[in-house]
Amino acid sequence: MKKRLLAAGMIAVLAMTGLSGCGGTKKEDKGVVKVYNWGEYIDEDVIAEFEAETGIKVVYDTFETNEEMYPIIEAGGVSYDVVCPSDYMIEKMIANNLLAEINFDHIPNMEYLSESIMEGSRTFDPENKYSVPYTYGTLGILYNKKMITDKITSWKDLWNEAYSGEILMYNSPRDLFTAPLEILGYSLNTTDEAQLDEAKNMLLEQKPLVQRYVMDQIKDAMISESAAIAMCYSGEVLLLQESNENLEYVIPEEGSNYFIDSWVIPANAENKENAEAWINFLNDPEIAYKNFEYITYATPNTGAQELMDPEVAANQAVNPSVEVLSRCEVFKTLGEEGDALFNELWLQVKDAN
Repeated sequence: MKKRLLAAGMIAVLAMTGLSGCGGTKKEDKGVVKVYNWGEYIDEDVIAEFEAETGIKVVYDTFETNEEMYPIIEAGGVSYDVVCPSDYMIEKMIANNLLAEINFDHIPNMEYLSESIMEGSRTFDPENKYSVPYTYGTLGILYNKKMITDKITSWKDLWNEAYSGEILMYNSPRDLFTAPLEILGYSLNTTDEAQLDEAKNMLLEQKPLVQRYVMDQIKDAMISESAAIAMCYSGEVLLLQESNENLEYVIPEEGSNYFIDSWVIPANAENKENAEAWINFLNDPEIAYKNFEYITYATPNTGAQELMDPEVAANQAVNPSVEVLSRCEVFKTLGEEGDALFNELWLQVKDAN
């Protein structure tokens, strides 16, 4: 999901030729599958392998945000066969009858999907009828162990005056409000004005300590050590740690957000069985592992997890425990009024002196 932050300007269309791959035998032409996914959210070699194995040509488009994707699917002018939205947007698509039920008889590789992630999916797809998890991740704290010698365990650490001027916070209302809402013990999906006003006041108290509210810039700042501690999504962590070995990721003890990006099939899909073949292929453990190595977001595929280096598998940015996930909450759609309230309160924080 959060690869979207790396995908600005990357709107690619890969119209595949239908050849079976370098030097291979050409498969029988079995039509096309039209895929709509986040930018930089698949290993392109996997696309070629799918074509070679199935004989299905792939037409591949990318989007940058859920909010960009949704009206395209809703309008129905382009009939995509398989799309990869996030949890709260899938909930909205189900409510508005935009999705087809999936025939899981065509997806035997579902057996490799983690039951805990399937349970998390039921928060937005109550009967697991419309979606198949692709990646998941958590929102946590990234800090530099060389610059901060104390052990970071809590969202409260982002309010520590000792780190004044070294703190980076996300420039995104739902992400930003996660920290104070968790400290206060409120749901991340609350629309209670009094609870959100408490959270806003906490952010106002913290603001003098914050160096900047940013998004993608967190990566360069933490690698270059121009900041010491930041909110960070888990999918960024492996690549950041490769660039700076002093970086440590923690999911705060109070809990946090965890997200699930899943494959769904639009109701107007013209090639539904090909879409199911696509989903099944991506859940082959070796393919899921190959994808993980490219996009570095946690895979719900237990077979792929078994192929990981033990050190990587032990990294909670990659493989958080069931106990940790039990303390986390998936974002739900809040409706126009809820979204407007979060945005209004965030603007009050942002505009405050």
